[in-house]
Amino acid sequence: MEHEMRAEYEEGSSGRVAGAPVKIWHMVRGVGTAAMCGRELDADSETRPADDWGTVEVPFCHSCGAMYLREVP
Repeated sequence: MEHEMRAEYEEGSSGRVAGAPVKIWHMVRGVGTAAMCGRELDADSETRPADDWGTVEVPFCHSCGAMYLREVP
């Protein structure tokens, strides 16, 4: 199964604005907008490849991380 990271932004920020501050990164299955933890994310939020998991300076959702690690070898 393919995964990708998707950003959740600080309150009042949007992915439509370049350089918007990311609050936390989530993992989604496929190219959807529903995070593995159940949070619905904006369709226009920044995405990164799943290989970037653990390499970004912004915190990563612990729930998404735990589920992601159970699904990937």
